[in-house]
Amino acid sequence: MYKLIIRPILFLFDPEKVHYFTFSVIKFLHKIPFVPNIIRNIFQINNKRLERNLFGITFKNPVGLAAGFDKNAVIYNELANFGFGFIEIGTITPKGQVGNPKQRLFRLKEDQGIINRMGFNNDGIGPAIENLKKNNGKIIIGGNLGKNTSTNPENYTEDYCEVFRALHQYVDYFVLNVSCPNVGSHAKLNDKAYLIELITACQQLNKELSSKLASHKAKPILLKIAPDLNNNQLDEIIELVSETKIDGVIASNTSTTREHLKASKEYLAQIGNGGVSGQPIKAQSTKVIQYLADNSKKSFPIIGVGGIHSAQDALEKINAGADLVQIYTGFIYEGPSLIKKINKAILKQVK
Repeated sequence: MYKLIIRPILFLFDPEKVHYFTFSVIKFLHKIPFVPNIIRNIFQINNKRLERNLFGITFKNPVGLAAGFDKNAVIYNELANFGFGFIEIGTITPKGQVGNPKQRLFRLKEDQGIINRMGFNNDGIGPAIENLKKNNGKIIIGGNLGKNTSTNPENYTEDYCEVFRALHQYVDYFVLNVSCPNVGSHAKLNDKAYLIELITACQQLNKELSSKLASHKAKPILLKIAPDLNNNQLDEIIELVSETKIDGVIASNTSTTREHLKASKEYLAQIGNGGVSGQPIKAQSTKVIQYLADNSKKSFPIIGVGGIHSAQDALEKINAGADLVQIYTGFIYEGPSLIKKINKAILKQVK
């Protein structure tokens, strides 16, 4: 029904407007008596064999929603009913910001992909916290952290730490987003020496917060990396994880590569810059996962994301070395039934 009727209608309109329209529809449906139960009965699979234990957290299943969908933690409780094992909010920056000028979100229908240059548009710490206070405890929440676009390079770490401190009691794990191609001064965020500084600062803050308040426990910290890294850079990531003892890696973010796209060069030129997600980056993100897993001897957890549009796509990531997977563009193209399909395939493989 989604792919035959709903998606064709939604795809007639501007992607960003459709995104927020969808939020309104999901909110409205969940206010109707019995509808949340119906959604849970249709989409959820509750089976102990789907549980995954990573960095001290028990995930009820390994399929999550990637950051960027529910940036401001507006509908995570409602989204949980569709069967996700965890949901990552953000990217959250200290101050709210409008992001890059519109139009900044584009569909690549032939490629089953998306190009975005959103620029970390979000409402900032305050609104995110108010929304997270409404957490009914049904879902594991990850907090994806970033810096404000206007922040000077010498204050990047301060930005990350400010959001880290504010969200500490409200999320289950943190993600340091240093690989988004749509923010300024991207080069520094990929410098190994700087990453050591950033990770160490967040780990120290994590330790301080968990020791001062009995209600705060140390939260896992993960690093989100780009799919465009070469083998030498991936070796540096493995060294970085070993040196800092960070809890894991998310592979991967969007890509700046435009190779092998079916979309015309004219259309791509019209779109301009931005990160590619969806099917066009599936193979590269899986390759990154495989390299990290093989060359680290699977010494740290990996969350696999990028181009998962089917159960088989998810299994490929898991077989390559991912412990958990996340969807985003696939959720838009395939609809909410994708989550259940992936979990059923995982159960079948486990069996």
